Amino acid sequence: MEIRRVGSRLALVAAVCGPVIISLLPHTGSAQYTRRTLIAHRGASAYAPEHTLEAYRLAVAQGADYVEQDLQITRDGHLICLHDLTLERTTDVEEVFPDRFRTETANGVSIKRWYAADFTLAEIKRLDAGAWFGEKFKGARVPTWREAIAAIRGRAGLYPETKGPEVYGKRGFDMERLVLDELRKNNLDRPGADPKTPIIIQSFSDASLRRMRHVMGTRLPLVLLIGAENRHWLAAENLRKVKEFANGIGPAKQLIDADPNLIKTAHDLGLSVTPYTFRSGATGRFKTVREEMAHYLKLGADAVFTDNPDQFPR
Repeated sequence: MEIRRVGSRLALVAAVCGPVIISLLPHTGSAQYTRRTLIAHRGASAYAPEHTLEAYRLAVAQGADYVEQDLQITRDGHLICLHDLTLERTTDVEEVFPDRFRTETANGVSIKRWYAADFTLAEIKRLDAGAWFGEKFKGARVPTWREAIAAIRGRAGLYPETKGPEVYGKRGFDMERLVLDELRKNNLDRPGADPKTPIIIQSFSDASLRRMRHVMGTRLPLVLLIGAENRHWLAAENLRKVKEFANGIGPAKQLIDADPNLIKTAHDLGLSVTPYTFRSGATGRFKTVREEMAHYLKLGADAVFTDNPDQFPR
């Protein structure tokens, strides 16, 4: 298996020596960026309501190399772009469907939740996904994965995330199949299929990535997201295991601060490193988000997730 750079952004190229040999080899290589790369986190979400076509189009206009889509599944099996499992934070679902909630208890307090998977796509399309952010975005809708592809294709890459795949699996949905099937229908399911629209798939779920790589056989670059809850993957012996099913890691930026050698360790294994999330409202010890992103890129990060695409240091 040979991985090399081809084209303007990324490509993974398999040098097949024979059908028997290739079936015995683990997947190797990295999600290769040909330059330091800008990923618009939920679109240009500092300036427009997250995961709306308005935020995606603005991200492209601000120079994003990739636009991120978090994916959820409706009751009738459609992929939609939404960060949370529930709708109440970023839509007016409480007003449109006031009685369609589930009650949960957290720390002795009852909380109402409107789960996306309890609503059909037609119902979700009735919701306003922009007014919460600002009056000028009133009427923005929750886009489908298909609509996001159509809006971004040819203008930037797509960086979808399988969100809560185990949750949806318990409901009888195959999120990985839905994601890859839509890419196949758009002829985007192979590395380099459309050089203007590269694809990288991410997830916090190693099981989701393993399924796409080893069961479904995708050769698209895969990135394992890593936060405090699954930071065990950052141990050197575990990073070697990541290589078996992914091409890169997406660690929370604080995890890089805690281990200055992390980027080098990952690179030595052939893994890309894409830290998250850089936003103007949370720059920590840095004066600006531009300065913060520049710091991590100088450390060797290959790309960054940011709410502020226009502040990316070129």
